[in-house]
Amino acid sequence: ADPSRQVETMIQPGLKANADSALIRIVLENLLGNAWKYTSKRARARIEFGVTDHDDKKMFFVRDNGVGFDMTYSGALFTPFQRLHSRKEFEGEGIGLATVQRIIQRHGGEVWAEGVVNESAVFYFTVGS
Repeated sequence: ADPSRQVETMIQPGLKANADSALIRIVLENLLGNAWKYTSKRARARIEFGVTDHDDKKMFFVRDNGVGFDMTYSGALFTPFQRLHSRKEFEGEGIGLATVQRIIQRHGGEVWAEGVVNESAVFYFTVGS
């Protein structure tokens, strides 16, 4: 999308999930696309995709060192057309994360996020067993 950008990417090898491949692709396009978008103002951007264990389940995550967000407003992240950043600052319609949530819930999983303003954001998700 922008070959002039210097972005450090880390993708954990061997990632697997029991899920609809087309729908999980939409999840990853949205989460990785957001990480790409919200790190665009960083000279040394970093995006990571991986998995860890949580309560005997695989917990996937997408982490970045972008603009982050205030956890006070985290409840609005997955609400359609709710944005934490202006359209002038970052383009988008505000439906990507709502779409992610619906797909993950359809897979019997959960999605949530943690953020620190001007430091980082990490989105976690699980899919049913």
